Amino acid sequence: MPDNGEFDTDVLIVGTGPTGATAALVLATMGVRTHMVSLWNWLAHTPRAHITNQRTNEVFRDLGLSDEIAREASPWEVMGDTLFTTSLAGQELVRMRTWGTGDARKGDYVKASPCGMVDIIQPKLEPILLKNAAQRGACFTFNTEYLSHTQDENGVTVFLRERVNGREYQMRAKYLVGADGARSLIADQIGLPIEGQMARAGTAYITFNADLTRFVAHRPSILNWIVTPDAAFGEIGMGLLRAVKPWTQWIAGWGFDMSKGEPDLSEPFVRQQIATMIGDPTVDIEILNSSIWYVNQAYATQYSKGRVFCGGDAVHRHPPSSGLGMNTCVQDGYNLAWKLAYVLKGYAGEGLLDSYSDERAPIGKQIVLRANQSRLDYAPLNDCFRVKGTPNPVAAGIARFRDPGPDGVAARDAVRTALELKDTEFNAQGVEMNQRYASGAVITDPNVGEEEFDKDSTLFVQPTTRPGAKIPHAWLVGRDGLKKSTLDVTGHGKFTVLTGLSGEAWARAAEAMPLPFLRTVVIGSPDAQDLYCDWQRVREIDEGGVLLVRPDGHIAWRVHSPVEDAHTAGELLRKALAAILNNPTVEELALPASADVFEPPLSDTPPPQFA
Repeated sequence: MPDNGEFDTDVLIVGTGPTGATAALVLATMGVRTHMVSLWNWLAHTPRAHITNQRTNEVFRDLGLSDEIAREASPWEVMGDTLFTTSLAGQELVRMRTWGTGDARKGDYVKASPCGMVDIIQPKLEPILLKNAAQRGACFTFNTEYLSHTQDENGVTVFLRERVNGREYQMRAKYLVGADGARSLIADQIGLPIEGQMARAGTAYITFNADLTRFVAHRPSILNWIVTPDAAFGEIGMGLLRAVKPWTQWIAGWGFDMSKGEPDLSEPFVRQQIATMIGDPTVDIEILNSSIWYVNQAYATQYSKGRVFCGGDAVHRHPPSSGLGMNTCVQDGYNLAWKLAYVLKGYAGEGLLDSYSDERAPIGKQIVLRANQSRLDYAPLNDCFRVKGTPNPVAAGIARFRDPGPDGVAARDAVRTALELKDTEFNAQGVEMNQRYASGAVITDPNVGEEEFDKDSTLFVQPTTRPGAKIPHAWLVGRDGLKKSTLDVTGHGKFTVLTGLSGEAWARAAEAMPLPFLRTVVIGSPDAQDLYCDWQRVREIDEGGVLLVRPDGHIAWRVHSPVEDAHTAGELLRKALAAILNNPTVEELALPASADVFEPPLSDTPPPQFA
């Protein structure tokens, strides 16, 4: 799509949160002109999202951000257990192993990915994304209000206002991305269909400073649930002390009855609530800010209209239960951006962009339903600590829980079952990693039926090379003897033809059509040795078969067996690329015969630039 000078930028992104900043980072890394605008003076200033799962860390690894993320995040081991206690200083009722840190699950997490989990708050994450996007060429403007847009067959005209002086102006872009949050004006203006319910319940959040090291350092925990008869906690029935900066900055959270209007956030009440939750009135507390938020259960069934695309909270709105929000936002931006880049560079037809909604809308619905179900799943746990019909149900429940009699035995037996149910929130590796895409950018394997999961797909990862799935992680060894993941030799903005030593015809065919976005990886070659036989265990195809892996790491196409010659392989490969990219003239994109063929990065730390 040539630039005739009519456009101020290729892609204009409204919103600098995880979705917008990730999309800008990918686009800038791929050499696409990108401009971000934000209504606000700076980035997130409250520690909203924080749990960062393995799949999102894989995205950051692909973008070369792993080291920066690790420096700013609380490490995996600090996330630790989740506590249920009468107060932080008081009687502990039960403790749960969470975020894959327990003995029973840690191996599953280590086996599934080269990346672990971390806890990084949004005010630390967003500057990393924005800084890197800017360093790679993205532009951004703060204090800028999005007003409206019009679109035509060639582009989008976006109307903006400078908040500092009120000046209104317009920018012309080829595409518009609405990453403008849960009250998205863009999603509303293009009429995206939203299903579900907003404001199902209300929660108060108080950010405060207090050194609580002596209560938690011996049992590291990001989340501490408080069950006490001395405070009112609304619908969930428990209060939350969440570590923001272990162990000196915290959020205290509790529900409130929306039918009675706004909650009491006066300083005396808030201080009393926090002191009760800590369990030690002598602790010095510095209140930083108070806010309320509402539990939503709403999702869009379509993410775009014409040249306008929405992502993040604009299209999926839900509580923080299960820690899926920020992760899904990042992955929205990652999915959309490479497709925009390929269309803008002329590699793909505009039909490729239809796959964004087809792939991400089902994921958005899934996480909205999962997060709300996780909230409901606290009910059985609450019942273990309550005796209904008594003057003080919580006090009676706590006493019963410690009773050696038959009622106490029954309550303690019930709590084990209730905690196992909460695994679907706190150890739900399958929800986070088992995403399967079905769209025009994926060619279904005709040799297999519908996928069946060997274990609970909510809890456990099932690695597979089925088209639509993410390429499984397996450790390879380079010629330098260092380990690298299959994720490291794929991605980085390019399609990958991945085969084995006996798949020579596939490799020769790919190398004979040196497309600017195509690389070849031969597992078993000196640069990608399968010394552990890890890849052999998960590849699900013959060594001489082939996988075509997309820039986002998802498998677009596979053939189980070798083919006779490079000509046959080339015909099959060209046909697959043309279908996936919605570009029947894909062969015309080949580089001149004298041009260098791109070699994939083979070091442990992928380079940040893959333009």
